[in-house]
Amino acid sequence: MDGLHDITASNGLLMRSMRDDLVRGGAAQRTLASAICCVGVGLHSGRRVTVTLCPAPAGTGIVFHRTDLGMSIPARFDRVGDTRLCTVLVSPDHPEARVGTVEHLMAALSACGVGNAVVELDGPEVPVLDGSAAPWLFLLDCAGIAILAEPARVVQVLRTVHVQDGDAFAELRPGALPGLDLALSIAFDAPAIGRQALSLTLSEDAFRTELADARTFVQAHEVAGLRAAGLAQGGSLDNAVVVDGAQVLNPAGLRCPDEFVRHKMLDAVGDLALAGAALQGRFVGHRSGHALNNLVLRALFADAANWREVPSMVHAWERAAA
Repeated sequence: MDGLHDITASNGLLMRSMRDDLVRGGAAQRTLASAICCVGVGLHSGRRVTVTLCPAPAGTGIVFHRTDLGMSIPARFDRVGDTRLCTVLVSPDHPEARVGTVEHLMAALSACGVGNAVVELDGPEVPVLDGSAAPWLFLLDCAGIAILAEPARVVQVLRTVHVQDGDAFAELRPGALPGLDLALSIAFDAPAIGRQALSLTLSEDAFRTELADARTFVQAHEVAGLRAAGLAQGGSLDNAVVVDGAQVLNPAGLRCPDEFVRHKMLDAVGDLALAGAALQGRFVGHRSGHALNNLVLRALFADAANWREVPSMVHAWERAAA
């Protein structure tokens, strides 16, 4: 009996050790280890905004809190109220409570596995910073990551959903492997952009090295119209790539030759993070933007047969050790 007890105790220690390894590997919910603050200008509003990223308990999700209004909006696909050139979250009961340009921050949080945080800001738009997600990764690295005692939520795509607008489309398909694969192509008349395509299996390392520093972009002939419509008020060569035909107007040029499709994929990662859980499947898009990215999530969750929430590996080890 003593031998059996020793074996059982040893197996229990092994299970707990393997479970802890899985938790450290990202199967558990995560939040920030400490709060961190930054100040910047909104790309479209042009307003100076202070943002504080705050830790939150397991199950909170990502919540944007407008400190100037005293109102909170959960970062969910069904709270998206505008997709013109950025993704805007809107409170359904208080339409004046809006938070724009959430996609770059959401992409960084998602790539780092941070599913619980309160984002406090005193204005209507997340600062654009340098137009990429790299500054947000820097802030997350400075704040640190805390592992929580609850398993992470994972939504598995079971059936293909497809949304289309002309020749542009976005799809979510079942995936052969755990995690999220993405394949995206773009096509622009401007010779500086042209046709570009990229495929990527999303991981924190892949996001950091392949997507994070790709900046938002605009064509020079569009700027006057955008500003007349009240958009791009805070845009500049410091926070966006500006293309004029075959020329890139930024003095330092591009960060990589296919920066344009990389930024579009960065946007897709941020928009898909509004699922409220890590997606297990494959995203395929052609000329897709914020509108189609949001519509494909709405199509996925419109029918319960399209998806299921799968238990994390932490749950599996807990059941095995019980």
